[in-house]
Amino acid sequence: AFSRLPTVGSGGERLYVNQLSQAELDELASKRPTLTYGQVKRAPPSGFIPVHVAFDKKEFLESQGIEVNPPEKMAFDPYTELRQMPVRKYITPSDFDQLKQFLTYDKQVLRFYAMWDDTNSIFGENRPYVIHYYLADDTVEVREVHKQNDGRDPFPVLIRRQRIPKTFVDKQKTFPTCVMEISDQEVLEWYTAKDFAVGKSTNLLGRDFFIYDCDEFTRNFYRDKFGITDFQPVEIKKKPPEEVQQIIPPYNGFGILEDTLQNCFSLFPKPPRKDVIKMLENDNKVLRYQVALESPNPEDRKRRFILSYFLSNDMISIYEPPVRNSGIIGGKYLRKTRVAKPGSTTENAKYYGPSDLTIGSTIEVFGHRFVITDADEYVLNYMESNAGSFPASAQKSVVVRLPEVAFALSPVLLCFYSDIPKLGTSKQEPDELTVHVQEELKPHKHLNNKNIQEAFLQCDKDGSGVLDKAKFLSLCDSLSVPTNTTLLNKVRRKGCCSGR
Repeated sequence: AFSRLPTVGSGGERLYVNQLSQAELDELASKRPTLTYGQVKRAPPSGFIPVHVAFDKKEFLESQGIEVNPPEKMAFDPYTELRQMPVRKYITPSDFDQLKQFLTYDKQVLRFYAMWDDTNSIFGENRPYVIHYYLADDTVEVREVHKQNDGRDPFPVLIRRQRIPKTFVDKQKTFPTCVMEISDQEVLEWYTAKDFAVGKSTNLLGRDFFIYDCDEFTRNFYRDKFGITDFQPVEIKKKPPEEVQQIIPPYNGFGILEDTLQNCFSLFPKPPRKDVIKMLENDNKVLRYQVALESPNPEDRKRRFILSYFLSNDMISIYEPPVRNSGIIGGKYLRKTRVAKPGSTTENAKYYGPSDLTIGSTIEVFGHRFVITDADEYVLNYMESNAGSFPASAQKSVVVRLPEVAFALSPVLLCFYSDIPKLGTSKQEPDELTVHVQEELKPHKHLNNKNIQEAFLQCDKDGSGVLDKAKFLSLCDSLSVPTNTTLLNKVRRKGCCSGR
């Protein structure tokens, strides 16, 4: 039984049911969307015919006296039929039976012993490997050979088990040789058992492996399958290490040349060996020179320095005496160090020695040029006692700088002076003059040669080696030096006082 719909409303007014006609209902159910909230109501298509009615609806319609036709066949849907069709394959199925290959060659592996020569690359070496070829699925595996204490991580596999392509389809130079995934469409030929042979090289993923031997099973397989009988192992000779020429780098300016050389010989450099005997014999022996800086700057030309040469270790130090109101702070200019000559290298180091320090010569100290202008008395005494170690030019350069009459007080220096002809005099005349001066000064043993030489050097301010006659006589009187008139005239005639 169905409940009846109410006919009277809450106000007692009559309710009218289905007041709209069929045409009005069709107009409301149009296909165009309405401006209302909710799902759009659309009219059924004009040619829509139900082909099947559910069972519960069929019983309801029959209870209402409506006869329902039997179900009809669904119309043909091209899209559904296309979905149900199998995918078309464009590859012709192979007649090779992979299952038979697996069952026949399962657990059968060809083993080859190979070497990978990577000595052409930096830090490369010649390393042994084992190549396994699995006959069941034509896959290749490359395993590393580890030795005790070889310094390598115990990673066993270089190339995992996989099919390795031999020839690509239209391979370009930019195509990577080793890629993660390669399909059959990109490979024209894969590696097979016939591609491996003893005594030949095989390129596997960009590496050239030279096969020099194989095991007994591999020999029997190739003998039965391919008829190959030549399996003579190839002897691998290790290449002698290439001799790398040790090139000494140029001097970098830090320390001395021996420091740079020692850094090339050892990771922990050792200091150069010292000549202990020389240090003991020449301890506290220093040669001092007065030098001037050679510079285009006028202010630097007036600067004077004291160059000290230490005979114990051949080191040089330079000191600049402070001058008041000069605008330049004096003090240590160069600490004790060995000074190399220009053009010296770490392999052939040449340093300045006492024979190179002559008055008037120029020395170069770390890019600065100095001119030697004078020397102290110890340099003269050292040259007298070691005359054989100094060339004649060095001796003459020192002698010429001193006053001529002061040289008469020193017999050795007079011999040096006698080698310098002046004003056309011969060598015998200065020798005779030297003998006369020495005989004249023999009775006066109380004279101090050092004080006399210092006094003459102080009077010779311009360094010309020439004194005025009056100044010469007054200086001799102040020093209690006897002045023989006859001997003095001879000195004047020979040019020692330049006629003054």
